[in-house]
Parts: sequence; structure tokens; C-alpha cells
Amino acid sequence: MAGKLLPMVDDAPEQPQAGRTRRDFLLAGVRTGSVVAAGGLLTILAKAPAAAGTVWQIDPDKCTQCGLCATNCVLQPSAVKCVHTYAMCGYCKLCFGLLKDKRTGNTLSVENSRCPTDAIKRVFVEDPYYEMHIEENLCIGCGICVKGCTRFGNGSMYLQIRHDRCVNCNECGIARACPAGAISRVSVKTPYKLKTRRA
Repeated sequence: MAGKLLPMVDDAPEQPQAGRTRRDFLLAGVRTGSVVAAGGLLTILAKAPAAAGTVWQIDPDKCTQCGLCATNCVLQPSAVKCVHTYAMCGYCKLCFGLLKDKRTGNTLSVENSRCPTDAIKRVFVEDPYYEMHIEENLCIGCGICVKGCTRFGNGSMYLQIRHDRCVNCNECGIARACPAGAISRVSVKTPYKLKTRRA
């Protein structure tokens, strides 16, 4: 057997690292688990309103069209959009949601338009009827059109929080800033407050 090399085997038992025992290792694991569990609990508590089945929404009967929906949402553009109740609309060519009340004519031009982003389009139906379409991707939720429609028209335009955009913040910045208290949590089963003609 001379000349044949055998692999070296260390038969000595494995020594724990200096200052670290099995007990220290287990205690560190318990502490880490506690921190992770506490973090999970805080996450659940932070999302409690959403888990409770509620979402933020604007009450169109309380809304004063103050313009804060456009600037206080965490999203830009805002999750608040103008919607239109066609059952209430008069289908007029002269729409004060679209056109300024003090204008030089009934033409669609920048100086006559009420909407700062040109989100409202007037579509001819048949003489003398026109339909107003809101392009939500352009709407910033400023409420200028809603104010015009409410003041000079029949109030068929109003603001709503669109839930396909809203992140359902625990504390809504718009709700906090709203001077009329028009924004509150509603059930996800009825997430929109539809506007209807008053009797």
C-alpha cells in the first residue's frame, strides 16, 4: 500500500461558531418570525377598509364642483372623472357643460370650450339633437363642465371616482380636502352613486 494516497478524513466533531449556540440560533429565528408576523398584521390593518368591502365615492347631490378632485388625488390624472346621465340630458347643441356661458358663438373653439383638456366631444345625433361624450383618458376631474351643466343646464353631468383607476387609499386625499364632505366610503356592491332626475 505504500505510495497510495488516502483521502484525509477529519473525525473531529463540528464545533459551534464562537459565541453562537443552538439556543441563540433558535431565539434569532423566533425574533425574525415575530417581526414578519407583525409586518403582516400591519399590512392587513392598513388595508382594513378595502378588506371590509368598501370603496370611496362622491355623492353627486353634495358635490360643489370645487376643483379639488383634480389636484388632491394621489394619481395624476385623478381617478375622478366626469360621467353623463343621458336619461337626464336634453341633447342640446348649446351645452353649457361643453361651452362657456359667455362666448362669442356656438362654435367649438378653444375660446368657447369650458373643458381645459378638450375631453368633451359633441356628436351629432339628428337635427336638433347632439350627444356629449366624455373621453375619460383626457378628463382630469376638475368639475368645470359639471359646474356649467348644473348652473345653466339640467345637471346631467357629475363626478364619480372610477374604481378601475382608484387605488382605494386608506385615507383618501380628496375626501380629506373636500369642503362639502361629498366623498365617503360605500359598499363595493353599489360602488357608484348614480344621479337621477329629482321628482
